[in-house]
Amino acid sequence: MQDEQVSHSYFNDYVEDDFELDAQIDNRKNINRREKQKGKGYTSSENQWFDNRILQAAGRKPTEEDDYDEVSNDIELLVHRLNPPFLDVSTVLSNQIEIVSTIRDKTGDLYKYSRSGSFVVNKRREERDRKKNAKETANIDNTSLGKVIKGNMKKNTEDIETGQEEDSDNFIKALNKDNTYSKDTIRMQRMKLPAYQVKDTLLRLISENQVIVIIGETGSGKTTQLPQFLYEAGYHKQGLIGITQPRRVAAMSVAKRVSEEMGVKLSEEVGFTIRFEDHCTEKTKIKFMTDGILLRETLLNDDLDQYSCIIMDEAHERSLNTDILLGLFKSILARRRDLKLIITSATMNAYKFSRFYGNAEQFTIPGRTYPVNIMYSKDSPSDYVANAVKQVLRIHLGKETGDILVFMTGQEDIETTCEEIEKNLTDLMKADDTIEPLEVLPIYSTLPADLQAKVFQKSKIRKCIVATNIAETSLTVDGVKFVIDTGLMKLKVYNPKVGLDSLQITPISQAQSNQRSGRAGRTGPGTCYRLYTLTSFNQEMFPSPIPEIQRTNLSNTILLLKSLKVSDLSKFPFLDKPAIEAINTAQYDLWSIGALDNFGNLTKLGSMMSKLPIDPALSKLLILSTLGKFNCSQEIAIIVSMLSIPPIFVRPTNDANLMKKSESVREKFQVAESDHLTLLNVYNQFSKNKRWASSWCQQNFLHFKSLRKAREIQVQLVQILKTMKLPFVSCGVHTDKKWIDHEVTSNIIVVWNG
Repeated sequence: MQDEQVSHSYFNDYVEDDFELDAQIDNRKNINRREKQKGKGYTSSENQWFDNRILQAAGRKPTEEDDYDEVSNDIELLVHRLNPPFLDVSTVLSNQIEIVSTIRDKTGDLYKYSRSGSFVVNKRREERDRKKNAKETANIDNTSLGKVIKGNMKKNTEDIETGQEEDSDNFIKALNKDNTYSKDTIRMQRMKLPAYQVKDTLLRLISENQVIVIIGETGSGKTTQLPQFLYEAGYHKQGLIGITQPRRVAAMSVAKRVSEEMGVKLSEEVGFTIRFEDHCTEKTKIKFMTDGILLRETLLNDDLDQYSCIIMDEAHERSLNTDILLGLFKSILARRRDLKLIITSATMNAYKFSRFYGNAEQFTIPGRTYPVNIMYSKDSPSDYVANAVKQVLRIHLGKETGDILVFMTGQEDIETTCEEIEKNLTDLMKADDTIEPLEVLPIYSTLPADLQAKVFQKSKIRKCIVATNIAETSLTVDGVKFVIDTGLMKLKVYNPKVGLDSLQITPISQAQSNQRSGRAGRTGPGTCYRLYTLTSFNQEMFPSPIPEIQRTNLSNTILLLKSLKVSDLSKFPFLDKPAIEAINTAQYDLWSIGALDNFGNLTKLGSMMSKLPIDPALSKLLILSTLGKFNCSQEIAIIVSMLSIPPIFVRPTNDANLMKKSESVREKFQVAESDHLTLLNVYNQFSKNKRWASSWCQQNFLHFKSLRKAREIQVQLVQILKTMKLPFVSCGVHTDKKWIDHEVTSNIIVVWNG
C-alpha cells in the first residue's frame, strides 16, 4: 500500500483577492474573540503570526493600515503528528507504562563513578589528543598488546595471500593449538563434573516432562554435557538436538569442546551455525547456534519439525531473541507434543521461567566445582581502572599461582588496563630481576576471533585476561584462579523519545556479580576481589539484569512478530512486557515506512522486509532499489552492507605522521556528493585489490575485518534477493555515463556525477 501524501501546511488554499483576504482575517478575529471568552483564545504574538501567514499566502506584505501590535521575536510552532488509526485505539499492550530505568540508585557510589569514568582512561585520552600534532610519540607497537595486534595483521596478510580463511576457521585453529587432550584425559574430566553425577536423574526428568528448567552454576558442565546425554539417549534419531547460545564465540567454542569429548570431527556429528557461517552437514546431529539463527528458522518452519530437542542455554542473560523464542515456544509446544524444551540458567531466579511455562519441572545441579572466597572493598574506589591494575600487581607479586581474569567495561578501558599493567610491571622488573613476566591478553567482541582464542591456549607463564562481560557466563577459561570485578559494564539503552541507542556504563546486577565470582572456581578454589563495597552490592545493584526487550528498539522485533502472524501484540506472551511507549514508537516507525497498514497489519512490503535480517529502513531501501524505476540493487546492497558494520576507517592516534597520512589517504576515497557513495567506492576498490588482501587495507588505513564482514553480508543479501525472486541489477557504471573513473596515484577513485 502506498503512503498517502499529507500536507502539513496550515493554509493550503490560494487567496484570490483582497476582499476574501479581509474576510478571512475578520472571521478569524471573531472566532478568536469568542474563544477568548472561553479561555481558549490566542495571544497577540499568535495573532500576529497567523495574520502574517494569511497575508503571505495572498502575496501581500503587512502595512501600517493593518494596525498590528509590536511584532514579537518568539514564534510558537505547532507540530502535527499524524497517528495511524490502530494506534489511536486505547488498547492496553503492556502493564509496563514507563521506560525501565537501568539504574537502581542514582545517589550511589557506583553510579557516580560510572558517570565520571576512570581518571586513568580520561588522562590517557587527553594525552593522546594533546600529542596528536607531535612529531614523535610513543608507538603502541612497542607494547605486547601492540605486538599481538601487529602480529595478527601480518598473519591475516599471509592467510589471505595463500587463501582466504573465515573468522571461525582462525578461531578453531587457534583453539586446537596446544589444546589437544587424550581420550582418557577428557573422560576423566567429564566424570568429575557435577552434571555427570546426575546424568540418570536428568534423563529421567527430560523423558517425563516436555519442559524442564535446569539450574546449574558455573563449572557444573551443563552446557557441554546435556547435548551428549541426549545424544547417548537416542534423541538424535528423532531429529536434531539444537542448542542456542546468546553469543557467537560461545557457540563456536562449545561446539569445538563437545566434538572433542565425543571424538568426532567438527562440522560432522557436531556442528555450529552463526550469522553468515554454517558449519553443519547432513551428518550433523548436535547443532549449536545463536538464538537469532533459531528465531530466523521459525520463519521458514513454524513448528521447527527438524528438531527433537531444543536447549536454550544461558537463558538468564535475557537477550532479545531469547525472550521472543520463549514466547513463541508456548504455541509451538502446544502443537508439537513430541518436542522437548530444556531451559538452562546459571542463576537461582529460574523460577520465573518455570512459572512462565505453567510451573514446569525444575532441577538444580548441585553446587559449583570448587569454592570461591569473595573479598569486598572497604571503600568504593574512585578509579576502577587504577584499582584493578594495583590488584593485578598484588596478586602477581604474591606467592599463589593461577591466572587472573579482570572484568572491564569496554575496549578503551581494556586497552588502557593492559598498557598500565605492562608499564607498571616493566618498572618493577627493572628494579627486581626475580619478578616473573606476565602475559596480558585482551578479549572483547571486535577483537579478531583468532586473538580471542588466545585466552584458551596454555601458557608457560601466568596469564592476565582483561575482558568485557563476554567472559561472564558464555566463556569458561581454564586455569583462572583470581577474578577482579569492577562492578560495571556497558549497556545499550534505547530511548524511544529521541529514537537513538546509547551505550551507558552502568552497575551490573547481583546475578551478574555472582556469575563473575564463579569464574574463579572453575578448575580449583579461587578468590574474587570485588572493587566495591557490600553496601553497594545490596543497595545499588538490581537482583537480576534488565531484560534487553525492555531497553532496545523493537522495530525489528515487531516486524518479525507480525510476519509470524502475531496480529495482536497485547496477546503475545512476553516474559517481561516492554514499555507501551517503546511498542507504540516501533509500530509508528513501521507504519511510517509502509511496513504496516492503517489497521496494524503487515503489508506486502513489510512481508518482504521481514525476510531481510537488517534494519527495517535499510531493508525497504534495498527492496525499492530493485524496482525498474531505480535498477540499482547491486550498489544499494553494498551500501547497506557497509552501513551494517563498524566504522571502516582507521585513524592512528599514537603517531602524528601516521594520522596525517591516514587523513590524506582517506581523502582519495572521498566522494563529495555523498558519504554513502564514499562507502560504495571503498568497497569497490577493496574488491579489486589482491583478492581481498588485508595488506591493501593496512596500506590504506582501513579495517580489514569490517570490510570482509561487509562482503559476507552483501553475499547473504544477494542470496536472499534471489530467493525472493527480486532482480539484482546495477545502475550501469559504464553504460549511462553516470560514473566516471579517475586514476589517482595507484587507486581508482569513482566519482558520482548523477
